Amino acid sequence: MKEPDVNLDLAREHGLTEEEYGWICEKLGRVPSFTELGIFSVMWSEHCSYKNSIALLKTLPRSGGKLLVSAGEENAGLVDIGNGLAVAFKIESHNHPSAVEPYQGAATGVGGILRDIFTMGARPIACLNSLRFGSLNDPRTRYLFEGVVKGIGDYGNCFGVPTVAGEIYFDDSYKGNPLVNAMAVGIVDTRYVVSATAKGEGNPVMIVGSSTGRDGIHGATFASEEISEKSESKRPSVQVGDPFTEKLLLEATLEIIKQNLVVGIQDMGAAGISCSTSEMSAKGESGMLIDLNKVPLREEGMSAYEIMLSESQERMLVVAKKGREEKVKEIFEKWDLHCEIIGAVTDSQKVIIDYEGERKAEIAPVELVLGGNAPVYIRETSEPKYLEETRKFDAKTLPEPENIADAFENIFSSPNIASKKWVYNQYDSMVRTNTIVGPGSDAAVILIKDTNKALAAKTDCNGRYVYLNPKEGTKIAVAEAARNVVCSGAVPLAITNCLNFGNPYKPEMYWTFKKAIEGMGEACRMFDTPVTGGNVSFYNESPDTAVYPTPVIGMVGLIENLENVTTAQFKKDGDLIYLLGEDYEEVGGSEYMKVVHNLVTGEPPRIDLQTERDLQKLLLGLIDSRLINSAHDISDGGILCALAECSIINPEKQIGSKVHIPIKTREDFSFFSESQSRIIVSVDFENKEKFEEIVSKSFTPFSMIGMTGGNSMNVNDQYDFPLHLLNDLYYTAIHKRMNVTV
Repeated sequence: MKEPDVNLDLAREHGLTEEEYGWICEKLGRVPSFTELGIFSVMWSEHCSYKNSIALLKTLPRSGGKLLVSAGEENAGLVDIGNGLAVAFKIESHNHPSAVEPYQGAATGVGGILRDIFTMGARPIACLNSLRFGSLNDPRTRYLFEGVVKGIGDYGNCFGVPTVAGEIYFDDSYKGNPLVNAMAVGIVDTRYVVSATAKGEGNPVMIVGSSTGRDGIHGATFASEEISEKSESKRPSVQVGDPFTEKLLLEATLEIIKQNLVVGIQDMGAAGISCSTSEMSAKGESGMLIDLNKVPLREEGMSAYEIMLSESQERMLVVAKKGREEKVKEIFEKWDLHCEIIGAVTDSQKVIIDYEGERKAEIAPVELVLGGNAPVYIRETSEPKYLEETRKFDAKTLPEPENIADAFENIFSSPNIASKKWVYNQYDSMVRTNTIVGPGSDAAVILIKDTNKALAAKTDCNGRYVYLNPKEGTKIAVAEAARNVVCSGAVPLAITNCLNFGNPYKPEMYWTFKKAIEGMGEACRMFDTPVTGGNVSFYNESPDTAVYPTPVIGMVGLIENLENVTTAQFKKDGDLIYLLGEDYEEVGGSEYMKVVHNLVTGEPPRIDLQTERDLQKLLLGLIDSRLINSAHDISDGGILCALAECSIINPEKQIGSKVHIPIKTREDFSFFSESQSRIIVSVDFENKEKFEEIVSKSFTPFSMIGMTGGNSMNVNDQYDFPLHLLNDLYYTAIHKRMNVTV
C-alpha cells in the first residue's frame, strides 16, 4: 500500500495546526514520514500531551503527604499506607467512545484503568465510576445509560474486581456527550513496585497480551475533538475489550514482577505502541529499536502507521532483563498469552521503527514527541457572560411551594437523589470478599487483607455548582469527597481527578477550567490531599451545547483501625440525632431549584475550607472515641433527603426518626438548602454528655435535632413520611424511568 505524501493539508487532517507541523519539520530537520506524522498527531493530541492544560495542572499540589511518586511520573498514583504496602489508584475518562458505542466505550474504560494499576505491580481490589447522562425521559439517553452500565458491569464482573462505589447525575447538558469516568484502586507490596521505564542497552522489548488489530486507531485524537454528527463514523476508533484476557494478563504480569524479571512495564492505552515506546524511552533516557514484523497481528495487511496507532486492548509493553526473556515468555505462554520480543533498548535516545525491510520512523531525541518538547499552550480567558445573569438571581423571589411534602417527595425521587440500585445491582460488589461497605453509602470501604486497616474511596462532583461558580464548585467537590471519606471513618490521603470540560480554545471555557484548577489547588492544600494524577478530557461538547464543567474528584482515605468503620444508617431506636455544622439557607444550583422550579441559577453554596477541615477533624475524633453510631453528610437535596437516607439506606433494618428542623426564614429553604460542612450523626443517649462536652470545645456549631425510632420520618410535628413511602420514592425511581420492575 502506497503511503500518502505528507504535507500541511494531511497534517491538518491529523489534527495538527500549521504552526505545529512547522515545528515537527524543524525539529526533525525534514518532512516527517507518514508513520511519524501519525505518531506526532496522537502524541501531540490533547488526550496524550495535555498541551492546553499542563501549565495549569503544574500549579496543583503534586507531591508531599504520603505520596511515593509525584503526579504524572507513573501509570497511577502511589501512596504509602504502612505495613510495607502502598495504594495505587487513578481515574480516567472514556467519554467520546461511550457516546458512540456505550457498551465497549465503558468496558474498555474500565479495562484501561485496571491495566494502569497492575502495570505498577498492584493487584486491583476495587473499581469506582462517575457517570453523567441527559434526561432519562429521552430514549437515546436510556440507550446510552443502559449500555454504559452493562459495559462497566460485564467487564468488572468478568475480570473479578468489585465495583464498590460511584455517582450518577442526569442533566440535559450531558445529552449529546455523556461522561464515563472509571477509577481503580489496587494494593502493592512496595518491594514489587515497577516503573514505566526503559533502560539498559540490549534489554529486550516485548509486547505481551492480545494481538493487534485496527480497532482504536486514532482513538486519542477522536477524544480530542468535539462530538458531532460525524462521530458515528468514528466507531472504528472505539476499542473492543476482552476482560477474560485481561484477567490472564493481570496474573502473568504480577508473576513476572514478583520473580524480578523486568525493568519496566507500561500499558498500551491511548496511542498504543507509539505512546509506550516513546514514554518509556524518554523516562529511562534511552532509546528503542523496534521491528513491527514481530508484533502479533489479528488482521492482514496492516501498515506500520496502523500498527503504531492501534489501541487494541489488553496489551502492554515490557522491558525485560537481558537473559531472562525466556522465563518471561514461559510465564506468558503458561497463561496462554502472546509474548514476543519486538525490539531492544538502546542508548541512542532515538525511537526507531522498522517494518517490512523499511525504516518507517526515526525520532531523535525521543523527547520530541512528548514532555517539554510537545507544544504547551495557555489559552485566552474570558469570564462567561451567563454568570452576569446567574449571580444577579435573588432566591427570595422564588415562590414558595404550595405543598412542602409534595416538593420533598419530588426531590427525593428525582434520578439525581434516588437510589442507584438498578445500576449497582448489575455490578459484583463483593467479589474477592474485601468489601466492607459497598455501593449506596457515603464512601466504599475495602479491607486491606492481613491487616487491621481498610481503605475508603469516593468519587464526587456537582457539575451545576461548577457551572455557576467554577472555583467554589471545585472546592466543594474536593471537600465533599473528603467529607464522605471521613464519614466512613477514614483520614483522607490524596486525590486523583478527571477534568471534564468543553473546548479549551473557547475563552469562556478556558477561564472556567483555570478557575476550577485554582479551587482544586486551594482545597487540596487545606486537606493535605495532594493530586496523584488523573486525566483531562476537553472537547466534551455536542452541536447543541457543552456539558457542565465537571472536575470529578476521586478520593482515597485510610482507616487505621477496622473498629472505626462508620456508616450512614441509623442503628437503633432511641439514639439522639445531632446536626454538626450550620445552615445558611443556600439553594443556588440546588436539586430543589432544578426539580421544583426548573432553574439552574444563583450562587452555589459557599464553602469555608477551614470550617470544613475543623468539622472533619472533629468527626474523626468522635469516631475514634466511639461516641457516634452513624454519620452522613448533607449534600444534594438538603437535610430532609439526608435524614430520609439515614432511615432507609439499609433495607435490612430501617429506623424512622422524629426531628425538629429550625426554620430561619423559609421552610423550603431550611429543608432543601445545600449549605456545606454539615453532617448528621446519631449518638447513644448515655453518651450525650460526653459527646456534647467534646463538640462544645470544637469550632463546629452543633444542635440536637431529634431522636431515632418509629416507622416514619416525622418533621416538626407537621410532616410525617412513612418509611414505606420513602422506600417507594427512593428505590423505584430509576426502575420506573427505565421501565423495569424492582
